[in-house]
Amino acid sequence: MRHLNSGSKLGRQPAHRRATLRNLVTNVIERERITTTLARAKAAKPIVEQMITLGKRDSLHSRRQVASFLFTPAATKKLMEEIAPRFADRQGGYTRIIHVGFRIGDGAQLAILELLGSKLKKKEKKDKDKTDKEKKQDQAEGEAAEARKAKT
Repeated sequence: MRHLNSGSKLGRQPAHRRATLRNLVTNVIERERITTTLARAKAAKPIVEQMITLGKRDSLHSRRQVASFLFTPAATKKLMEEIAPRFADRQGGYTRIIHVGFRIGDGAQLAILELLGSKLKKKEKKDKDKTDKEKKQDQAEGEAAEARKAKT
């Protein structure tokens, strides 16, 4: 019987599971939106909310607790300076899980774990035909060809 055994094991040993959750939480705080499996999103959601609650306290002790869990100092700084003040008047429920379908390879349920109020940033489209370096080389070759024609 599984009485009082809450939380998913995610098919990992305890140290690997902790590292996976730390990575997920760090990425959610840095990017404000991640796509992962539904089980991982459900496991990471309470930890993200706990980190935001610690950030709202903004004491040295809470800052050190957050820094000991998150992998990057940039994530700690962003949590304390940008994210926690944004949720200052909210008593919880800082994140949402959106179901997005199934993964093609193994059919796992995918979900988006995002912070409330996060803006969707559109990716910049790259020129597929030529990069700036290639354009400069082509332009230089064209000028050289014109110079040769002018000489003759």
